[in-house]
Amino acid sequence: MVRSLLPEDLGSLLELLLWMDADPAQRVLAPEARELDELRWAADEGWVLVEDGRIAGYAALYPFRQGGALEGPLVRNASSWPLLERADGEAAGRGWQTVYAFPAEENTRLRGELEGFGYAPLHTTYHFASPPADLSYPEPAGVTIRAVENLDPDVYCNLYRASEDTWSMRLSWTALELIEHFSRPDVLLWYAYLSGEPVGLVELEVDDGEALVSYLGVVPQARGRGIGRALLGRAASAAFSGGAALLRVRAHDHEKEAIALYQRLGFKQTDAVVTYTKELGR
Repeated sequence: MVRSLLPEDLGSLLELLLWMDADPAQRVLAPEARELDELRWAADEGWVLVEDGRIAGYAALYPFRQGGALEGPLVRNASSWPLLERADGEAAGRGWQTVYAFPAEENTRLRGELEGFGYAPLHTTYHFASPPADLSYPEPAGVTIRAVENLDPDVYCNLYRASEDTWSMRLSWTALELIEHFSRPDVLLWYAYLSGEPVGLVELEVDDGEALVSYLGVVPQARGRGIGRALLGRAASAAFSGGAALLRVRAHDHEKEAIALYQRLGFKQTDAVVTYTKELGR
């Protein structure tokens, strides 16, 4: 039986989350909270799978891009299909055409169930991390890297669109959302200029002593000059000089050069997540 999550289910949900944390082969996108009080806010909606009077699974569905993103399904000793059927029904009721799921690459059991239920893998995202290190790199000849103080949304979107070939989530943001995001003190942005024109960008987000390179891109015609390496160095210097104890980066599976660069610089892989999609009604 699948029913809505109730406040009295939070203890069992916390047990499921801790069980998931113990083994990479069980991991999937799920609430980050690991305290009951925090979980009340992080999992304020969703459904549980109940079998033989116990909670055997959890899932939730949230807006994402032009459709919905699944938290979970997180199940123990049960099939995820009842939760996936509930998610399909909820998504269809909201008029969404696409549903995304994000299991760990090692979670072969859930990946098999997703594929059997009509989901298809889109790409794998590899996550890497580095402790404080000197990753500085000189600006290539003719290139200048400058911090962006007052964002022009049109310039940003044009540069983002030209340098990104698979993941266009930022392009769905309004101009006001972009301005508000990059006005936050914990979000930093740099452009690389070649002959006065922006040809690359790097975005850095800092939180609780860690920093994340949330996006790094260079337009195709300017690649191969070391611009991406210099942008990464600028972001790393700002992160570590600001007290970050860890710098996180990520790359999709087709970005072979970026993955090789991170490995060469000493970044260690911490996770790999497969993005799955399902087109409803097909």
